[in-house]
Amino acid sequence: MPRYLSIVHIDESSAPAEGPSQELMQRMGELIEEITKAGVMLDTAGLTPSAQGTTVRWQGGKLSVTDGPFTESKEVIGGYAIMQCKDKAEALEWTKRFLKVHEDYWNVSCEVREIAEG
Repeated sequence: MPRYLSIVHIDESSAPAEGPSQELMQRMGELIEEITKAGVMLDTAGLTPSAQGTTVRWQGGKLSVTDGPFTESKEVIGGYAIMQCKDKAEALEWTKRFLKVHEDYWNVSCEVREIAEG
């Protein structure tokens, strides 16, 4: 069965400074438990704010290292999920359910891509 990576993009400028609400965390926990029991979820996690990140870049034959925050980015990767699904349609359905547990003030999107095997 194919595996899919769902990359969670968030707009840090509109996310609550205190992080997700207790209610959101509970809804996410319940959904993650359901996805895991369905045998779909292989791994998932949130990430620390971009201000705590570092970018290492190879360009023009040289390495550069830049510490966050990265002001040029409106959306940043806030987390990920690796799911094993029968097809992309199933991966998209689980992803839609994940997005719907968020409160209306969140600006969040997910990029879903099949993991290349081989």
